[in-house]
Amino acid sequence: MDTTKEHSKLLRNFYFWSGIIATLAYRIIIVLNFYSNAWVKISWYIGTIGFIIYFIHRYQISEKRAKLIKNQQLREKIQACNSINKEDTKSLDYILRTLVTSKEKWNYIFIFLLSGLALIFGVILDFLVK
Repeated sequence: MDTTKEHSKLLRNFYFWSGIIATLAYRIIIVLNFYSNAWVKISWYIGTIGFIIYFIHRYQISEKRAKLIKNQQLREKIQACNSINKEDTKSLDYILRTLVTSKEKWNYIFIFLLSGLALIFGVILDFLVK
């Protein structure tokens, strides 16, 4: 697999809209509470599934970036490059260093796992327990 190859525009849009729709679905629950419990559940399921899709994707992107930086030794190459001024070198090093050391992937994992657990419990409570 080519680690520098981007997803297709269609797939990138799918992930983008999954996140947008999930966010809207969760936010509209406060309004739906006044109208219909069924619509609240539908909105909750849409939001939860959307977040599972979106955050697993974000985790994969975060991991891919960190691996590229490490495997290609990009920080070391930037430090050794003489054709870039000192301020640009520091800026690029900051970007690369923080991409590798960022805790964002743990946030993505946490949201993904909790969304998955919530989905499982939701299905159990809504469809299996009566």
